[in-house]
Amino acid sequence: MVPSSDAELILVADDDEHIVELVSMYLQRAGYRVETAFDGDEALRKTSELRPDLLVLDIMMPGPDGLQVCRALRRRNDVPIILLTARGSDIDKIAGLRFGADDYVTKPFNPEELVARVDAVLRRARSGSRQPEPEELRVDDLHLDLARRSAAVDGKAVSLTPREFDLLATFARFPNVVLDREQLLDLVWGTSFYALRTVDVHVARLREKLKGSRLRIETVWGTGYRLAAGA
Repeated sequence: MVPSSDAELILVADDDEHIVELVSMYLQRAGYRVETAFDGDEALRKTSELRPDLLVLDIMMPGPDGLQVCRALRRRNDVPIILLTARGSDIDKIAGLRFGADDYVTKPFNPEELVARVDAVLRRARSGSRQPEPEELRVDDLHLDLARRSAAVDGKAVSLTPREFDLLATFARFPNVVLDREQLLDLVWGTSFYALRTVDVHVARLREKLKGSRLRIETVWGTGYRLAAGA
């Protein structure tokens, strides 16, 4: 089936050429037009240039990974996103949804199931039933304004660097959940460019800035960190 020129456009972004070819074939058979990208930078550029109706996005890609692309797009774009993940961690799935993805599919997957999910997400988008991305996060006495990228504790502004804000927002998205250093690197920095020690340094700085708050960033020895709240 050759898609018509007015068919909905799907951008498939994955660094595995075989997966891109397979997904593209099934989507075209279902009547969609397809464009492809093979790294995070190309996915961002083509999303801006082509304005696709939906993005199928792999989490593990060169350049900005899928979670970083998802978060960047949600700051300026409401294109529906389905994430592909080869990892079984629930944190990756939850993070993707909280960063604005509409659905996720775990590899290996049935391409017909992926097409069905594309159909379903597009139906929700057309009907206007998608859930808006939250603009604020609140945990105990912490208030984060995601649009203004501002933080306050008990009503008092807290000065944070951009990376400190992203790290604190990540903790706030998963209160009382233990996140290991590799997960934090992936969610905040991208694992390709930083050492695990980077996380420890930024956590220490956040702890200093959160002194006096009911919040605390706890070390879970041998595992990682969690944001805990209490009296």
